[in-house]
Amino acid sequence: MFKLGLCSVTFRDSSVEEVIDISKRAGISGIEWGGDVHVPPLAERAKEVARLTEQAGLEVVSYGSYYRLGHGENNQFEAILQTAIQLKAPGIRVWAGKKGSEQADEKYRKKVAEDARRIAELAKEADIRIHLEYHGKTLTDTAESAADLLKMINHESVFLYWQPAVSQPVENRLKNIEKIRQWLSNIHVFHWHGTEKLPFENGMEEWKKYLNRLEPGAAETRYLLMEFVKDGKATQFFEDVQALKKLVID
Repeated sequence: MFKLGLCSVTFRDSSVEEVIDISKRAGISGIEWGGDVHVPPLAERAKEVARLTEQAGLEVVSYGSYYRLGHGENNQFEAILQTAIQLKAPGIRVWAGKKGSEQADEKYRKKVAEDARRIAELAKEADIRIHLEYHGKTLTDTAESAADLLKMINHESVFLYWQPAVSQPVENRLKNIEKIRQWLSNIHVFHWHGTEKLPFENGMEEWKKYLNRLEPGAAETRYLLMEFVKDGKATQFFEDVQALKKLVID
C-alpha cells in the first residue's frame, strides 16, 4: 500500500516544529528528515526530533543524508548511522557517488559498490536499510546504470528510490520503472516542467500512470514523499497532498 509523506528539505527555512505542524495539517503519515538543516549528523537534537515526530502521530520514514558512496572520509557514514539510530529512522538515503554514468569507469563503479556494501553491513546491524537516490550526475542517473550498480552491490539491505527523471518523456519514465522495479522502495513526488516547479494537480494524469507501475505488493508499504513544491509554500503543499490523495484513494 502507499503512504503519504514529506521530505523535510522542502521546507528548509522552517523549524522542526513547523515541519511537523505542516505535516499534521496536511494529514500525511510520515517525514523523511534531511541531514542538511533539520537533523545534521550527530545532532544533539536527533532524539528530540524522533520524540516530537512520534508525539505528533507521525512516522520517521528515513534519514535523508547527503553521503556520497565512494567518497566517505573520517568515519563520516558512522556519524550518519549513529544519527539515524537516534532518530529511529528505518532507512538512510545516500547518493551513488559524484560522477554520472557516462563519466565513470569500471574502477569507479566498483569503488562505489564496495562502499555501498560496507555501509549496508554497518546499517544492517542496527536493522536500518540503505536507499540510493535516483538522481542525475550520479551512477543512478539512468535506469540501466542504476540496475547495473545494484546488481554489482548485490546486498539485501540496499534499495533504490524513484523520481521522475528531469526532461524525460513520460513513456521513457514508465519503461525505466520496469527496469529497476525489483529494487524500488520509496518515491520522491513532484511535478516539474524542466526545472520549473508546478502545482501537482497539473501532473495528475502522468502520475496516475506512474503510480499504476509503482504500486507495491500486497504485503509492502511504499511511501510517496512530496518534495519541492511550487514557491516552497505550505499552502501549495496542502493543495498538492490533496491532489495526490485523490490518486491514491482512486
